[in-house]
Amino acid sequence: MPSIERTIQVSFPHRIFFTGNVFDPANPVLKQVLENGEATGPHKALLVIDESLAVAQPEITRAIETYFTAHAERLKLVCPPLVIEGGERAKNSYFQVSEIQSQIERYGICRHSYLIAVGGGAILDLVGLAAATAHRGVRHVRIPTTTLSQDDSGVGVKNGINAFGKKNFIGTFAPPFAVINDFQLLASLPPRDKRAGYVEAVKVALIRDADFFNEIERNAIALRDFEPAAMQRLIYRCAELHVNHIATSGDPFEFGSARPLDFGHWSAHKLEQMSEYKIRHGEAVAIGIALDVIYARKLGFLEAASAERILTLLETLGFELFANELLHADSTSALTVINGLEEFREHLGGDLTITLLKAIGRGFEVHEMNTPKVLEAIEELHERHTQRVRKVVFAQGGSR
Repeated sequence: MPSIERTIQVSFPHRIFFTGNVFDPANPVLKQVLENGEATGPHKALLVIDESLAVAQPEITRAIETYFTAHAERLKLVCPPLVIEGGERAKNSYFQVSEIQSQIERYGICRHSYLIAVGGGAILDLVGLAAATAHRGVRHVRIPTTTLSQDDSGVGVKNGINAFGKKNFIGTFAPPFAVINDFQLLASLPPRDKRAGYVEAVKVALIRDADFFNEIERNAIALRDFEPAAMQRLIYRCAELHVNHIATSGDPFEFGSARPLDFGHWSAHKLEQMSEYKIRHGEAVAIGIALDVIYARKLGFLEAASAERILTLLETLGFELFANELLHADSTSALTVINGLEEFREHLGGDLTITLLKAIGRGFEVHEMNTPKVLEAIEELHERHTQRVRKVVFAQGGSR
C-alpha cells in the first residue's frame, strides 16, 4: 500500500522568570516578555485573575491596570482583569473555559496577542486550555500565585479540566509562552496553601536528586515556619528539576506510559476525587507518596531507614499522611482507592506504570501492584496516624 511518512519536529522554548512585584511599573519583566523583541505595538493582552487572590490582595486589579497604563505605548490591556473562581471546583465544567474564549473573540485576541493567567494551578489549567484551543493556540503567559503552581503545575506544559468524575480528563499539552514566578504573590496565602507545593519538591527530589532531598531535610523547620529565603530556594530548584525533565526526558507530551513526575499520584488523584476535592492536590500527593514509600519498603525495594526519613520529613513539613477516604469501601467491601490504579493506567493510555523508590534520589518503574501489600501499607498509615493523634492528645492533656 503506498504511503507517505515524514518526521515533524517542532521546537518550543520554555522560559520561567523569577522576580518580585511583577506589577510594579518599574519592573520591566512582564513588559519585556510581552514585547518579545517585536518593535510593533502596542501588544494586546487579556488578563484573567483568580478570585481568591483578588479577595486576599484587593489592590492587585488596580495595580495591574496601573502597570498597563504606565506602559501604554507598548502594551494594551483590552479590558479590566476578568476575575473568576479558582480552586479545583472551577475545573469541573467547561463553562469557565467557554466564557474566557468568548472574551478572546470579543476583544480580538489573536495568535500574536496574549492571554495572561494570574492565579493558582486550577486557574492556570483552565485558562491554558482556553488559550490552547482558541484560534488553535494564542500566546499564553502564566503568573502562578501559589507555591504548588510556582514549583510544579505552573511550570509544566499541561492544561485541563475535570470531566466524567476524572481529574484532567479534557486537556492539552501546550507549553506556555512564558511563566513569571513572583514570590511576593505568595505572601497572602494561608499556611495550607503555602505548604502544598513543598510535597512536589520532595517528590522530584526523591526520584531525581538526593542532594536536594538532603537540603529540604536540613531546611525543614525553616520551611515549616515559611521562612521566605528557604521557600524561594525550594521553589527555584523544584521548578528547575521539573523543567529539566520536560525538556530532556524525550517525552514532553507523554506519549509513552512512563510518568516519573507522577510519583505518588495514582492514589492522590483518586483521593482528591473521593473527597470532592476537599483534600487539596498537595495534601493528596503527600499521602500518595507515603503510601508508595511504605509499599516499596514492604516489598524490599527501599531501606527502612530511608522510608522513615521520608515519612518524618513530610510530617515535619506539616502534612498529614492519612485521610479517612483511604478506608472508604464500595458495595463489594473493596477499598475504593484501589480503583485509582486502573484509572491511572487508563489515563496513561497504556500499561500500568508506577514509579517507586530504590533509594532516595533513585526512582524506578513497576508495571503491577500487589494489592494485599497496598492494603497493608494503608493499614500501616492508619496506625501511624492514630499513634500520632494519641501523642498529641496526651501532650495536650499533660500540659494542662
